[in-house]
Amino acid sequence: MAQSEKSLGLNQFDAPKLPVSGSSVAAGVAADKVKPDQRGFTLIELLIATIIISALAAIAIPQFAQYKQLAQIAKATADIRTLDTSLQLYKITNDSLPALLSEVPNGGILDPWERPYQYLKIEGNAKAKGQARKDKFLVPINSDFDLYSMGPDQKSVEPLTAKASQDDIVRANDGGYIGLASDY
Repeated sequence: MAQSEKSLGLNQFDAPKLPVSGSSVAAGVAADKVKPDQRGFTLIELLIATIIISALAAIAIPQFAQYKQLAQIAKATADIRTLDTSLQLYKITNDSLPALLSEVPNGGILDPWERPYQYLKIEGNAKAKGQARKDKFLVPINSDFDLYSMGPDQKSVEPLTAKASQDDIVRANDGGYIGLASDY
């Protein structure tokens, strides 16, 4: 064996020495192999990532707000349909409409903006004619009762054409239409 090593020109001192794991020599070798550009993100990379995330948020947040508003309108419309059915059943059972919305099942529910639904008995109530919701020709939109949500701004006046009433969710045509006042 010594002859073959000598013929190759190798001796025991020529063998490569591998660092022992955990030694300071091993740590030095590992640190030498890491290039400076592989140690982490640069400031420019972080700024670019922040700009991209900000741009995506600027697009997504208004879309989310719009979908949230549409969901609230849909919930208010469904609630008004449910209350309308409850009021109609009350009328069939008692031969007249209730004086207060709280007299029917689910009459105390709140609209999506955490306010009570507005109810006005028109049928058989002479004083209610002046307080009833009105269309653009100032004709009452219902003959039996008014039922509506004042919408997100919580402001409302009798004519639906008024700016304060445009975001209201209303029942009109004696239940034939339930939706946004601006669409009526």
